[in-house]
Amino acid sequence: MKKFIAVFIGSQSGKKIKKWDALDKKTRAAREQAGMQAWHEWVQNHKKSIVELGSPLGDTKQIDASGISKITNLLCAYTVVQAKSHAEAAKLFKDHPHFTIFPGESIEVMECLSIPGM
Repeated sequence: MKKFIAVFIGSQSGKKIKKWDALDKKTRAAREQAGMQAWHEWVQNHKKSIVELGSPLGDTKQIDASGISKITNLLCAYTVVQAKSHAEAAKLFKDHPHFTIFPGESIEVMECLSIPGM
């Protein structure tokens, strides 16, 4: 089995989040509850493939030759899964609540490769 990292992408200024933010409190709370229930069901349905459940991601610091600075990006969360192929790993996230219920944009899946010489 190969290991893959899935990163959850979401914009803080896109159409989906603007619609989400415009919801009244009651509707938003109901969707949040439905979304979390669907997310937990997704976890149960894929628990054999999940290596690390992961978590939501917080503020971002960028470190380079100039030093450390605060930046923003579109990364919201991550999960690590195992699968026989990249295509199989990607299929695990088809119709995921991140973008079918919540205002997330997409999920990107990448294979975790071995470090050369290690």
